[in-house]
Amino acid sequence: MYLIIGLGNPGLEYDGTRHNIGFAVVDAVADQLGLSFKKGLGDYQIAISKLVGSGLILVKPSTYMNRSGQAAKAVMHQYGIERTNIVIITDDFHLPLGSVRLRQKGSAGGHNGLTSVIEQLETNEFARIRCGIESSAMPKDMEKITDFVLGRFRKSERSEVKAMIDLARDAAIVAITEGFQKAMNKFNSK
Repeated sequence: MYLIIGLGNPGLEYDGTRHNIGFAVVDAVADQLGLSFKKGLGDYQIAISKLVGSGLILVKPSTYMNRSGQAAKAVMHQYGIERTNIVIITDDFHLPLGSVRLRQKGSAGGHNGLTSVIEQLETNEFARIRCGIESSAMPKDMEKITDFVLGRFRKSERSEVKAMIDLARDAAIVAITEGFQKAMNKFNSK
């Protein structure tokens, strides 16, 4: 069984923001596979497919970003999922807009959602797909980065964002059907 968790913040005010790209990607995976989300047993929304390999669970935490790890831990334990079968999808302001990077493990890189997941799972050894959100709109003053990541994409960026969401969706599907290493080889080169 595989678990893909998209990181983001709940609520309409955050829909379409840079920080919610993880939600957008898991929504795209669900659409591709004909799945729909429902309320989970904890603070998360869940979609389950028995048709993909040994099974797939998609999750969108309904806590705020800095408590995303609670949902990861709850679902992992409830379904007996190994951390090697977890993929976290998140935004990354260190990567250029439109880029997608897959890693099998690593640090949080200053991302509060990843920090929460690492703390709750007590390891950084889980896969992640990072979606680049850095653009010319990003402030030079890092004290203003919160406003940037919680802001919406510019109209001129939307086609590139859509292409990135599709690329990350495809990478996630390849990761669970063919293996994360194959997905890294295929999608990190783009």
